Amino acid sequence: MAATKPLRDTRKRYYTVEEANRALTLVRAIVADIVRQNGVVEELQQRLARMGRERRQDSEDLYSEELTHFQGELEAEEERLNTFHEELKRLGVELRNLDGLCDFPSLMDGREVYLCWRLGEPQVSHWHELEAGFAGRQRIADRPDGGAGPAA
Repeated sequence: MAATKPLRDTRKRYYTVEEANRALTLVRAIVADIVRQNGVVEELQQRLARMGRERRQDSEDLYSEELTHFQGELEAEEERLNTFHEELKRLGVELRNLDGLCDFPSLMDGREVYLCWRLGEPQVSHWHELEAGFAGRQRIADRPDGGAGPAA
């Protein structure tokens, strides 16, 4: 009889402002790693593209070994980047762009919203409706309860 894996709890995690700010030390480190690692991946992609163009211009296969090396390096660096993304995903935090914009799922006044944080900001101090995005960010402190409500 085959062993079965225990079922994972797949319920969505909702953060309060306080919980999001407590998680920020770890989230900040992961997001900084993602931004930095994305730069490494982009640099390798550009290098490979240049090498590919140079290779086509020269009929001899001078770059074959070097090209193979960089392709392997790119795959390893992309895997490392994916690992960072998975770490963030396990926390239930959604990375919105590679500049470090993140959303923490939350509940406010009985509805789903996002607590919004951007790399470089000292704390989670904004929120927005699910469909509003960054343009719809509002300060938590501007809410009537100052963001101190039970589900905010």
